[in-house]
Formats: sequence, C-alpha cells, structure tokens
Amino acid sequence: MWKLLAAITIGSCILWINAVSAVEFTVDRVVFENGHRLRATLFCRADMWRIEHNATGPVNVTIVRKDKGIMWLLLPRTRHFVTLPYERDMGPTCQRDFLTEQRRERIGTEILQGHHTTVSEVTVHEGSEDVTYYEWRADDVKIPLRLARKDGRWLVDYKNLRITQLSPQLFELPSNYFPIE
Repeated sequence: MWKLLAAITIGSCILWINAVSAVEFTVDRVVFENGHRLRATLFCRADMWRIEHNATGPVNVTIVRKDKGIMWLLLPRTRHFVTLPYERDMGPTCQRDFLTEQRRERIGTEILQGHHTTVSEVTVHEGSEDVTYYEWRADDVKIPLRLARKDGRWLVDYKNLRITQLSPQLFELPSNYFPIE
C-alpha cells in the first residue's frame, strides 16, 4: 500500500528533470491532470529533494534521499513516517536530462515567467512505449519551467523559481517522528 501511495505522491513529477547538480533551488509546482490542479513546493539539491504537498491527504511531505537510497513519507498530523527504498523511476532526479531520452528536437523559444526558454519536443522511453513531451527549459539556469505531455494528459508548471542555498535540515527526518510498523 505504501509503495502505491509513494508512486502516486511522486508520480506527478516523475519526469521532471532539474539543472546542473550544483544548483540548489525551490520552486512551486502546479500539476494539471484530469481537470484537477495539485500544488506543491519542491526543494531540490543534486541528490536529494523535498516535496511539500499543498493538498489534503495522508502524506504532507515527501523527502527523497537518492544518496542514501531511501525516501520518507511524513505524516505531520500523527508525527509518523514511512521509509521506502528509492527507485530511480519514482520521481525527479535533479539531473540535467531525461533518464531514458530517445530524441530531442528544438521547436523554438519563448519567454516564460521572465526567463528566456528553449522549447523542445522530447521523446522518452517509458516501460514498453515511447512518450513525447514538450519542455520549456530556462536558458539562464538550465531548469525546466514547464513540462507537458504531448497527448494532453497532464501539464506541470514550475513557478516562483528561487536559486538559493538550502539547509541540510530540509532533507533530514524530523527527530520527533516515529516509524509506522
């Protein structure tokens, strides 16, 4: 059950890829899928990230520690957490490119949220099929600001990008939380 919950929790940003590993940043993520809008705040470093979900549900915070091979699902109302193994296809990787990119074609340029972006059509291999996305990557910081599935199933907007040094505490398990057995 927790693996399913983790996949759903992180699934909306499964293909989002961040910038050069030295860049640390926060960004507001808005996912549009099936007529619904889901909001979250993403804090990202090279090998770890934190998602603070702004929707009601059992998991309010997800911390992924790629460097340790784990992720924590935090339930703040009860001060409990679940530890799951990190699987590289479960969420954002904070790397520069799609992990299974097959083809990339530059479509043009656009200004998005004050950043000059390069718009590309990117085809990636997912499971047994190739899926095509549109990506708007900021030219100055090399971070995608929008990602849309070509078939229209979903769109992810990243707004209020802030390049900043992040506290290591953001990526640690709170000491007053207890594991769910």
